[in-house]
Amino acid sequence: MARMTWTFTPEHVHAPDASALRRDYYGEVAGRYWKRPATEAEIDEGLADDGAELLTPPTGQFLVARYEGKPAGCGGLLLLDAERAELTRIFLRPAFRGLGGAGALFTALDAEARALGARRTVLTTRLDLVEARAAYVRHGYAEIPAYATGPYMEIWYGKDL
Repeated sequence: MARMTWTFTPEHVHAPDASALRRDYYGEVAGRYWKRPATEAEIDEGLADDGAELLTPPTGQFLVARYEGKPAGCGGLLLLDAERAELTRIFLRPAFRGLGGAGALFTALDAEARALGARRTVLTTRLDLVEARAAYVRHGYAEIPAYATGPYMEIWYGKDL
């Protein structure tokens, strides 16, 4: 049996696949927070002026993950300073979970972070996103002291590259 493959392509956040994945990501995390599905209007509002335009060199990068050519997930990097890149918008569509995509995505993001000059990656998340937190730990992230504050920042992780 042929092995299924993951590919990762840098794309602008407003490219069609990247935009659709960002909408799915926001819909899932907002819906979990609100304990109900997010509306299209709420997703539009959440994505407006969200800073995603910085996820392009030289300030960052945005990757679209594809499984056998189908858009399956995404992840972004934002340079915080000369040493650190923040992971953001890490997402796999539910149909593609459990297929090795998380590890492959972290590996691709690590390579992109190094290419941007980072020596460490960090991220912040919410306590209720238990599956994401487990994936971070499984892929080498450890809890670190807070490096930023905000309404949806409850736990912080970091990893040396």
